[in-house]
Amino acid sequence: MSLVFYSRSDDPEPWRAAIAAAVPDLEFRVDPDIGNPADVHYALVWKPPQGWLAQFPNLRAILSLGAGVDALLEDPQLPHVPLTRMVDAGMGRQMAEYAAHAVLHFHRHMPRYAEHQRVARWAPLEPVAARDFAVGFMGLGVLGAQAAQLVAALGYPVLGWSRTPKSLPGVEGFAGDRGLAAFLARTRVLVNFLPLTDATRGIIDARLLAGLPRGAFVVNPARGGHVVERDLLAALDSGHIAGAMLDVFETEPLPAEHPFWKHPSVVVTPHVAAVTQAADAASQVIDNLLRLERGEAPVGVVDRGAGY
Repeated sequence: MSLVFYSRSDDPEPWRAAIAAAVPDLEFRVDPDIGNPADVHYALVWKPPQGWLAQFPNLRAILSLGAGVDALLEDPQLPHVPLTRMVDAGMGRQMAEYAAHAVLHFHRHMPRYAEHQRVARWAPLEPVAARDFAVGFMGLGVLGAQAAQLVAALGYPVLGWSRTPKSLPGVEGFAGDRGLAAFLARTRVLVNFLPLTDATRGIIDARLLAGLPRGAFVVNPARGGHVVERDLLAALDSGHIAGAMLDVFETEPLPAEHPFWKHPSVVVTPHVAAVTQAADAASQVIDNLLRLERGEAPVGVVDRGAGY
């Protein structure tokens, strides 16, 4: 059997070494050296161009290098074979760290102190107790749940909103359209962990932002398509939203002329909240390859209708 690797942001060599050690009979090919497309049975990929996967007539499965598969599902020529996504594979801890850092950053007035440092101003600010700084998580899947529970362990009141009711220790749950307004009204920091689907695209818009208390903060480590960027900029400029930490964007890399780069209330990071590393994730890929070769269902199969 053979596997083709495609990613413009990941080094294929750690993946080649890890997979070869466990599946020595597998031939590992790296784009653009794919050889005869008819010989390829598996594709391990991150954001290949639309139509790229359609060149492999004998493809048995597509394995995504990330948890998000929206870019793959947008491909009108995506082959009708099993599609899997990463289920945690070390990303949960990274995402949780990013979320916790963002909460602490805004809670402890770090943006204000950075402004003061630039003008050599010594001005201690009144502290806010963690118990009075509620953090709301949108999306309580594997990654969102882990992040929510880490933030709860730091002593913050944690609220969670999901499409259907979910129960997590230390997290007060809200669900569906009927629970959204109450969830937003109590949230000081909104952290987005939703999957990107037709139902969630553009969900963080002017209407949702208006439902947050004045002076709230927005953190987005999920997908850029969740945020209506012009609406967030307007809310920041009006002061209704006091700050944002953004790791993902509608267009990536974020264009140099984009106003987020120089906005005084925005922290930009380059899609690094969680990075798939072969040392943590190769075992999941190997397990799925062996399952597929045995005729068994792989782990992390994507429901194409649901979008995740």
